[in-house]
Amino acid sequence: METVKVALLGAGTVGSQVYRLLQEQAADLAARAGANIEVAAVAVRDVDAERDVEIPRDLLTTDAEGAIDDADIVIELIGGIEPPRTYVMRALREGKTVVTGNKALIAAHGPELYEAAAKSGADLYYEAAVAGAIPVVYGLRESLAGDRISSIMGIVNGTTNFILDAMATTGASYEEALAEAQRLGFAEADPTADVEGFDAAAKAAILASLAFHTRVSIDDVTREGITKVTAADMAEAKKSGHVVKLLALADRVPQPDGSEGISVRVHPALVPVDHPLATVDGVYNAVVVEGEAAGRLMFYGQGAGGAPTASAVLSDVVAAAWHIANGGDAPRELIYANLPILPARDAVTHYQIHLLVEDRVGVLAEVAGIFAEKGVSIKSVTQSTDPVDGSEEARDREAVAQAQGLRRPPTTLLIATHSALEGALQDVVEALALAPAVLEVLSTLRIEG
Repeated sequence: METVKVALLGAGTVGSQVYRLLQEQAADLAARAGANIEVAAVAVRDVDAERDVEIPRDLLTTDAEGAIDDADIVIELIGGIEPPRTYVMRALREGKTVVTGNKALIAAHGPELYEAAAKSGADLYYEAAVAGAIPVVYGLRESLAGDRISSIMGIVNGTTNFILDAMATTGASYEEALAEAQRLGFAEADPTADVEGFDAAAKAAILASLAFHTRVSIDDVTREGITKVTAADMAEAKKSGHVVKLLALADRVPQPDGSEGISVRVHPALVPVDHPLATVDGVYNAVVVEGEAAGRLMFYGQGAGGAPTASAVLSDVVAAAWHIANGGDAPRELIYANLPILPARDAVTHYQIHLLVEDRVGVLAEVAGIFAEKGVSIKSVTQSTDPVDGSEEARDREAVAQAQGLRRPPTTLLIATHSALEGALQDVVEALALAPAVLEVLSTLRIEG
């Protein structure tokens, strides 16, 4: 049986588990791949660093380029843009097969990598770049190759899902939930990439590229994180039969002239409690795909972690080893559709707007008039009940009334809209903020699903 040599770049949380599984499951993997898979080198920054898995000293090296040159398959699990981009480009230019879990690299430099692979005849695999163990890349690229995808909506970042779930179930503030996530190791000391939506945006770009056969980079994704979500938002969501999730969304959007464009965005949103994504809790991920023929499909599982992500990496390694030993190629980039990526204002969504308003006759008519002026239809309006006398909320409203010179304490309106263009909805919010009857726009959340 032929032997396929592997260079493993990175031996951190995922890389060490990839090495472990390659050793423990060697016989099974060889049977599936039709070739023995041998780890020839493990490139690391520090050969003496402690690792979760013991790796023989003679396999460890700091010479990543040398490891690449001597391998048939290069597994890149370093993360970030550089030096991974340099290493991956070197491998592809040499005609080496590359397996990577680097979503930032694929989202930012995918076209460059694909072009290098095509020029040399190399293969590029990246199942692990989106949603860990969940086979959504394979599903979109191969299993659904015979269908026409209309939309994708998913929870693709476990850190933010844990934080929002904790806020919903415990009543904690964003800051408290983030601190707990950091204590448990679910959030980094610097959580910016997760909580500001950068990680989810990279994955959204990859999913949209696969689904709509159009090059989509992370710069094309409209992005909003979860840092402004409050405990009050969570309470209102529960009252209205929703949960708050950070969603990655990609939609095929018909245009007035009969053409199509695509909208790709990441933002927190209200999801109805009866939607499949509403029950995805903790650090789990899920992606819902709508196909014209297949209908609704849901991919669910562990979206991060050493062993789950290693499982996705090894699925690519087995496929790559089979092609090396027996012939065949990885799927190529398909960008024949080349659909335009629409501006953020052209996305279609629903809003739920929470307002603090004067409690007087005519306020509702004034507010409704603003929606009508901007061409946005109101689906429902809920006015808050009077707070309990002596409660903190009652005291806060009395203080507002005194400060504003109002005859009565203010009240709140919770307004849900029908579907409309993002731009029109934003215009409504801006106009409401300037309206005399509106004391404050307390929050604005989109409704999806």
